[in-house]
Amino acid sequence: MKILIVEDDPLSQQLLLRYLKDQGEMVIAEDGERALAEFRAAHVDSRPFDLICLDIMLPLLDGQAVLRQVRLAEESWGVGGLAGCKVLMLTALRDAGNVMTAFRSQCEGYLSKPISKERLFSEIRSLGLPLIENE
Repeated sequence: MKILIVEDDPLSQQLLLRYLKDQGEMVIAEDGERALAEFRAAHVDSRPFDLICLDIMLPLLDGQAVLRQVRLAEESWGVGGLAGCKVLMLTALRDAGNVMTAFRSQCEGYLSKPISKERLFSEIRSLGLPLIENE
């Protein structure tokens, strides 16, 4: 599995890296613009991401805007529905407005911080992505 972690907080980055270390190739982007650059480069290389773990509060371009741009890019490439990458929003924001905006923009999941490995893996499993179960 190829995973893009979009997170500006170093502690949250390290936590996700530790949880997902056995799950495949990981790329980290610390802001929304870098995330889109990595996403597009992966497509150009014919090695798209399977999963994007996307924080909402990011510098330069917030996670909601990144999600919209990801879906627009996939649409322009003729990729959509089940063929698109899975996007899991990760955030400290728990208000209904952010949750609804994320789902309207076609995220597949939404987890509020703090995130446990069990909750993260449960959500990834529900997306139909393969997981290697190591302790």
